[in-house]
Amino acid sequence: MPEKRKTTRRKMLAEMAGATLALPAFISCAYPPMPSSADGAAPSPESQKLARSPNERIGIGVIGCGRRNGQLMAGIGGQGAPPAHARIVALADFNLRRTFRWGMVHGVSSRYQYQDYRKLLDQKDVDVVVYATPEHWHYLPCIHACQAGKDIYGEQPLGHTIAEGQMMIQAVRKYKRIFQTGEQQRSHPTTRKAVELIRNGRIGKIRQVIGYNYPSAWECDFPAQPIPEELNWDAWCGPNPVVPYHTDLYVSRAPYNPEGYYAPFPAEKCAVGPGWMSFRPYSGGELPNWGCHGLSMVHWGLDMDESGPVEVWVEPAEKMETVTYHEPESPARGDALCSKTFIHYKYANGVVLSLTSRDKKLGGGGTFIGDKGKITIFREGYECDPVDLDKDPLPSDAVRVYESDNHMHNFFDCVVSRKDPIMKIENGHSVANLCHLGNIARRLGRRLKWDPEKEVFPGDEEANSYLDFERRKPYELPSKV
Repeated sequence: MPEKRKTTRRKMLAEMAGATLALPAFISCAYPPMPSSADGAAPSPESQKLARSPNERIGIGVIGCGRRNGQLMAGIGGQGAPPAHARIVALADFNLRRTFRWGMVHGVSSRYQYQDYRKLLDQKDVDVVVYATPEHWHYLPCIHACQAGKDIYGEQPLGHTIAEGQMMIQAVRKYKRIFQTGEQQRSHPTTRKAVELIRNGRIGKIRQVIGYNYPSAWECDFPAQPIPEELNWDAWCGPNPVVPYHTDLYVSRAPYNPEGYYAPFPAEKCAVGPGWMSFRPYSGGELPNWGCHGLSMVHWGLDMDESGPVEVWVEPAEKMETVTYHEPESPARGDALCSKTFIHYKYANGVVLSLTSRDKKLGGGGTFIGDKGKITIFREGYECDPVDLDKDPLPSDAVRVYESDNHMHNFFDCVVSRKDPIMKIENGHSVANLCHLGNIARRLGRRLKWDPEKEVFPGDEEANSYLDFERRKPYELPSKV
């Protein structure tokens, strides 16, 4: 690939596996203001669709043609690619080079590749949207997809702030959409068994849960690099101030190919730093990125999907140090400095969740400690102490939880049945709130009271100022959906 990217769409595709698709000229990189319909649109006729036939073909619109959506479409991680009766019919990404490469892999014509995802939502044969975008770009695709009558599979964390999650819930429920949060550990039979053992009292009354000490995000002040010709960097920055482009900010994790999951790329040109997942204001760090998976298991085991803690604090009681990366480097320094304080949550029933472990195995779950023993859930497995806690089967009248052995297929099944999936939007919001609360406690360095019903810090104006942030126009959070 030449260093200088003065490349036409036709020439670009000719470079890729001898492509022969005829393509029009580049669409404009200009990103027009969000339409006023974002603020209280009337339900579209499509949103009133009845349940589908199980054999009806379902059209997928992919928003975000990068690493994570590549994994989802390929079924990487044991949770299955979309079923045979679903097909990708449209692609959207702020980087057109990525959509071109995806189009070659999935056979999507250039006519259905967009830099503005709202054009994808206008496409009538798009029935569902799967988005895996940077954290700060979850809320608007969700809200707009609901208004367009599309069902949604959205990657975690649900929202970038608590206020975003609230608005996303309103949109999903107002327009009667199916929404699956991408916390795939809910759809694993082994971890489901562990949750049922806990919920049926095998370890007795739960006193404490120990989780992994996930790092929070830190700051990025990289020097400017040339913006790739095919990327709308202004739009990528979204509600945040526009900063200089740098590959190690643009990618999610490094080392990683900035051109997308499917594209071959010389190793020496790949990003070397942590990526946007570690940087504010684009992410909350590993606390929401990996924490949403592990803490999803915690809330499932505690039966707290419809609630949350009543207190959160850090130990030691000090504000998190401001860490800034001025040049790309390993995430080790930022991870260490942004996880110096341990996070504790207390629930109304007296259970305390403590993110104090340095054992990365607990990043996919947690250790539930009861008065009769312990059960540790990790990614796709569990351990008992005593070891025979799970020896006897549960009785016929035991408490059972939602059963799903394939997260993606569960979503598509629910698109047909119109039933809620295993990780419905409220569940995703409850888990994401844990991560946001932990980050707020770290930034303030003091004990905080939390009302899980009203979702406010009672009488604490400073803490409530962190429920959302000031957004750049035209990316404001709508006042109503």
